[in-house]
Amino acid sequence: MDPIRRHLLKAAGLFVATRAFANDQQATNMQPSSVKPRHVLCFLGKNESLLQPPKAVAKTIADFGFEIDRTYSQAKPDPRMERSFGVCWDRAFPKAWSASDEAAVVNHKSVLYVRSPPIDQQKKAPACSAAALVIVDEMFDAGAVAAKGESAGVAHGVARWRSLADQARKGSMTSQGLAMTAAVTKACRLAFAKRPLAGDRYFETVGHHLVGLPEVYVAKSRGSDRDAVKLMDEIADAMAERGIEATLQDRKLTLSREQDYAETDFKFNPYGVIRIEA
Repeated sequence: MDPIRRHLLKAAGLFVATRAFANDQQATNMQPSSVKPRHVLCFLGKNESLLQPPKAVAKTIADFGFEIDRTYSQAKPDPRMERSFGVCWDRAFPKAWSASDEAAVVNHKSVLYVRSPPIDQQKKAPACSAAALVIVDEMFDAGAVAAKGESAGVAHGVARWRSLADQARKGSMTSQGLAMTAAVTKACRLAFAKRPLAGDRYFETVGHHLVGLPEVYVAKSRGSDRDAVKLMDEIADAMAERGIEATLQDRKLTLSREQDYAETDFKFNPYGVIRIEA
């Protein structure tokens, strides 16, 4: 078995907390939500063979505890996909998708959904997201022509997805061996979280729960959406590197459970929200 895959299997089941997450749940003095996040991955194919992935890919999906959703997968085009991908394309990263990616969405002939198991511990979230990235990468080898993370509503072009998967792989390799590092968390966050979403008062992230972090909301009065993205990423990187509680203390920020998403929504973040005011 590939050593990175073996490491992810161990991390997802027996992951030892790094300093970025150790004791953060207790330090915030907040009752944790019982909600368990999960990934829902959407793949589009050029023919119906997408619904029967090769044995090696099917094994990867099963090994990580993910499963194919046969209820909603279909061996025909879904006319809603052009609009859905149009809304979900990542607009924070330059050239995150291309005209050929748009054409692949328009001309798709099949749809496959893959779901992760519920993520039952905050510290396991980065490992589960890294596993999701491995599955995305292998699905492109298996004939997928487009992919979207449904849990936060984010899509990238094929080249961007594969670049993020490569960043996660390289980020897990340290001088001490394989590890779930802040670099892995960052690659997974950029892959599966969406930002900036414009609310009434804030530019918002959605999807940070998929890497075990609270969302970051930045007051619109502070500046442009690009300014907000820069600050969101700065704070998320700090939380992954130094820990949530240490970052909150350093920046004199507080964690809140108040958010617009219901607990039944895939976008609900059980780890809370950080609001940065003007």
